[in-house]
Amino acid sequence: MHKPPAVEALELDKHISSSTATLTILNGLQLRVEQGERLAIIGRSGSGKSTLLALLAGLDLPSTGKVRILGEDIVELDEDGRAAVRGRSMGFVFQSFQLLPSLTALENVMLPLQLTGRRDAAALAQAALAQVGLSARLSHYPRQLSGGEQQRVAIARAFAPQPQILFADEPTGNLDASTGQHIIDLLFQLNEAAGTTLILVTHDMALASRCERILTLQDGQLQQVPQTPARSGR
Repeated sequence: MHKPPAVEALELDKHISSSTATLTILNGLQLRVEQGERLAIIGRSGSGKSTLLALLAGLDLPSTGKVRILGEDIVELDEDGRAAVRGRSMGFVFQSFQLLPSLTALENVMLPLQLTGRRDAAALAQAALAQVGLSARLSHYPRQLSGGEQQRVAIARAFAPQPQILFADEPTGNLDASTGQHIIDLLFQLNEAAGTTLILVTHDMALASRCERILTLQDGQLQQVPQTPARSGR
């Protein structure tokens, strides 16, 4: 039986109107990402990369067009329906970590599991934090963690529910080069082990080249970027 693509965008438009003008961010964009694929989306600042990621994840709605997640059109769903798809199928890693400051590392990782009713949330969260090397930091709050440690908590939170699709938006943008390299190595190791579909937004071509396919967002549409095979471990 043929598997549906992990993510599919059809004739995706996004316009933002003000009293004086209409800004076109996306214009008839088409995208198909197969299950298990690793895709990087690059583009200059302000090109609409984060907007596109939000639309693909159902965090925002397009002006027109369809977005299908594992064959299901999420544009036709209400917010509760889209949230259910996100909870069931997606994980997220953001540039700004997005940890809740009032929760410990363990509680931050448990949260998405609890929201979907997982009774084994604590055990899954502990296992995920162990995978990212933070077993000794379970009871620490975000303010007690370095930037790299906070992003490792965020990665554990993303992988703990075993999502089919992982969205990563500039995951090393707030980290120094050395810490960022460790985070990316970790992200790709976990992704490969889990066989997760990865959609990565970045301005970093070295990071993008670790994906199987690179697309650039320009003038509201995606174009293929030729690439040489990435060297492993880079």
